[in-house]
Amino acid sequence: MAGKVATAAPKVKIRHTRLFIDNEWVDPVDGDSLETLNPATGEVIGSVAAAGVKDVDRAVKAARRALEQGPWNTMDAADRGRLLLNLADLVEKHAHDLATLESLNCGKTIGDSKGDVQGVANTLRYYGGWADKIEGRTIPVRGNFLSYTLRQPVGVVGQIIPWNFPLLMLAWKWGPALACGNTVVMKPAEQTPLTALVMAELAAEAGFPRGVVNILNGMGETTGAAMVAHPEIDKIAFTGHVDTAKIIQKAAADTLKRTTFELGGKSPNVIFADADLDSAVAGAFHAIYFHGGQCCTAGSRLFVEAKIHDEFVERLAEKAKERKVGDPLDPATEQGPQVSREQLDKILHYVELGEKQGARLITGGERVGSKGFYVAPTIFDKVKDDMAIARDEIFGPVVSVLPFQGVDEVVERANRTQYGLAAAVWTRDIDKAHLFARQVRAGTVWVNCYHVVDATTPFGGFKLSGQGRENGEAALEHYTELKTVTVKLG
Repeated sequence: MAGKVATAAPKVKIRHTRLFIDNEWVDPVDGDSLETLNPATGEVIGSVAAAGVKDVDRAVKAARRALEQGPWNTMDAADRGRLLLNLADLVEKHAHDLATLESLNCGKTIGDSKGDVQGVANTLRYYGGWADKIEGRTIPVRGNFLSYTLRQPVGVVGQIIPWNFPLLMLAWKWGPALACGNTVVMKPAEQTPLTALVMAELAAEAGFPRGVVNILNGMGETTGAAMVAHPEIDKIAFTGHVDTAKIIQKAAADTLKRTTFELGGKSPNVIFADADLDSAVAGAFHAIYFHGGQCCTAGSRLFVEAKIHDEFVERLAEKAKERKVGDPLDPATEQGPQVSREQLDKILHYVELGEKQGARLITGGERVGSKGFYVAPTIFDKVKDDMAIARDEIFGPVVSVLPFQGVDEVVERANRTQYGLAAAVWTRDIDKAHLFARQVRAGTVWVNCYHVVDATTPFGGFKLSGQGRENGEAALEHYTELKTVTVKLG
């Protein structure tokens, strides 16, 4: 696992590096740009345009025109749905290039990228089906009146997405927003802008009118901040770090923007002694090492009942040592690089903290190779709840094993965190499973499985893990305003 990591040459052409505003590729007003890297090598892939305040204003004005004056404003809901279905078809048509570019830019294994591309198509189709089913209600009121409600678009929506699932997060944001009739100004993560630009091209090809979809590359401190401050953006949807969400919420207060946040987690993954041990070991392994731990739901706090603790840790360590870390474009690779030097350094810093605070390093904990941003799958045992590696979101392939004795104890400890995005429990006892699912404070609870997420199921967190929900019918509520109409009769 350690040593040199061979990297294949990418087989995809980077077609777009400019801003996409009003269905046109444009240069930024101030000529700013930013470099984007290949995390497998640490080398620069290319330079993309970076939007400034004036570019944000151009995009917002285009989105506002489309919302209020263009054909999007009068388009039948069923026709909006058909455009989303058209886009899903185009995503599948260009699946190979999208997946390859995703792996090149964010380090995701090619197998995972292909899965994400299919998830994009599924999400767009799901919301394409919703477009003409967003309904109001007729309400019985006293007196000779007819009262009913309408669900109408929130307006111009600013969407800011992260680097770990660039394509999938784009679909999670576009799907409900466009199905409800909003227009979009999106900022992809500065580390991973390339696939969002391809999606902009495909949206135009699918038939979305001018101004409905706009893509602005740029930094959070400049492009993102200008979006949040802009008075003509009606809502901000953000996926990312809780500290950034706090900044956004404070800034959004000046214009009373609606906000939804899908943030991080420190998810408890609980293994009871009565679980199917083979399934639980495989599930715990997947829970933490999927996409190199760069997943907000990663099962990074692994609670193992004391009766099976030693055997479980031994078996998990065996699997970790066998994991193939390497070139994400190689189909045989099981774990690619972390997304950036910053993430690499952060993870290794937490490894040092874990050892200093008394946790036992079982395996991993080191960089793999000297080129690119690879980290070996890492397991810490003898971890205490108050250690930094058990409290903080590391966002890397590092799991903390915490032994426990009983149900009440583990539920209390599972909830002893500022986060509440996801949790899982492994047991053959159905009563124990439902008790844990009811009492743990998390937006998603998995029983005898992990990382099962679908476009149809609401996704979001308790506490500092966010506000609002992505996916499913629940997301539609965050992209519509509810209007009451009352008519005097007779």
